[in-house]
Amino acid sequence: MSENLDLHDLTVVQLAAKLAAGQVSAVQAATHFLARAAAHEELGAYLCIDREATLAQAAAADARIAAGEKAPLLGVPIAHKDIFVTRDFPSTAGSRMLQDYRSPFDATVVARLAQAGAVTLGKLNCDEFAMGSSNENSAYRPARNPWDTSRIPGGSSGGSAVAVAARLAPAVTGTDTGGSIRQPASFCGITGIKPTYGRASRYGMIAFASSLDQAGPMARDAQDCALLLSAMCGPDPDRDSTSLDVPAEDFSRSLNDSLQGLRIGVPREFFGEGLGADVRAAVDAALAQYQKLGASLVPISLPRTELSIPVYYIIAPAEASSNLSRFDGVKFGHRAAQYGDLQDMYKKTRAEGFGDEVKRRIMIGAYVLSHGYYDAYYLQAQKIRRMIADDFQQAFGQCDVIAGPVAPTVAWKLGEKSDDPVANYLADIFTLPASLAGLPGMSLPCGFGDGHMPVGLQLIGNYFAEARLLNAAHRFQQATEFHLCKPQGAAA
Repeated sequence: MSENLDLHDLTVVQLAAKLAAGQVSAVQAATHFLARAAAHEELGAYLCIDREATLAQAAAADARIAAGEKAPLLGVPIAHKDIFVTRDFPSTAGSRMLQDYRSPFDATVVARLAQAGAVTLGKLNCDEFAMGSSNENSAYRPARNPWDTSRIPGGSSGGSAVAVAARLAPAVTGTDTGGSIRQPASFCGITGIKPTYGRASRYGMIAFASSLDQAGPMARDAQDCALLLSAMCGPDPDRDSTSLDVPAEDFSRSLNDSLQGLRIGVPREFFGEGLGADVRAAVDAALAQYQKLGASLVPISLPRTELSIPVYYIIAPAEASSNLSRFDGVKFGHRAAQYGDLQDMYKKTRAEGFGDEVKRRIMIGAYVLSHGYYDAYYLQAQKIRRMIADDFQQAFGQCDVIAGPVAPTVAWKLGEKSDDPVANYLADIFTLPASLAGLPGMSLPCGFGDGHMPVGLQLIGNYFAEARLLNAAHRFQQATEFHLCKPQGAAA
């Protein structure tokens, strides 16, 4: 078995090929990435690493390879956002409420990737209960953007994005409720995709907002994302009532199809006031590249884009207040050490276990669901949500995919918006509409903005159009090199 000191520069597809050919072992690959993670602890990407558990999984993968088994990810090391429960690693959701919690089972996404042969490196940092756009809401420590460690990596899947960008894992899982795969992928210069709502099972994914949460992969390029997404998706009717009865499919099947005649919708609402000039320049250049590849640009309108922010920040906190009511100190998780009666135990447990942002959203959610306000806020938000979905369907009558920026700016400085939660919420304006509609969306690197920080291009497809999005992203990446760029020092 030859030593390969550049394993971290290989894509998932390249590494899988080497593993299958016996040019590198799963134990060797896992050991290499564990060493990388240990050498870059300052980035805060990982919340938990268990070397023995990882190497045991790697040895089992090597045994499967030796037995002649074929699986698409056999022996490939990956890492999971700490919102997915795992038997071999603690599952905290980035919260003190679940500090040291051990699940008796694996999330369906984790189990399916393991069945495909993936080896788990550890659990990745995230905003507490996936609530945030910067990863500063983690109860343990913020993750840092490897392109500039004074900046945020985006959130809530910030640790996931950092791990891929800094070459601490070839690929990772993330979750996207309002943009939490796409925005950190954009800020860290990697590729990430959120599938159609219901494509990937939510079983074992610690819930934030049940009608919005969706799992997806994050990797260096679209080809890798297609490989992981194919393993992750598929019906799970016995364990997730929101799982769609849509068969698993090979999302790599049309990666190399021509883009000749592809109609790309460009919503005017995504290019108005508030969009940074540096971000717009990178996105415009990407759209021009698509024209060179044979696509045409079609002006469209998504007139209720601005309403997506108030709608999301009514619906998501409402669902969060319900989902997080289970964390009361009775059955599992944190319990206050000292309390009087049962009510006092509830109050102290939740006050100690939850961070400020989680408490803020629980209070908002409880308010909009309360008697006298349900009709005025929550019900109206659901009606507008339906209208936002209708806007997309009207747009898809004119185009095949929709393209625009992921976020109005590049990644901001750590602490810059900590005292202004509304400013954080406004940064989600371009990702929220697709989430509210349940549509697939992805981010791919398309250039650099101020401070030489990465800029992502967002592609949004109609329901079940993941293969088309991945095809559009892959052909763009074949013609450009933004996805090959890496932060200085990340490969040290």
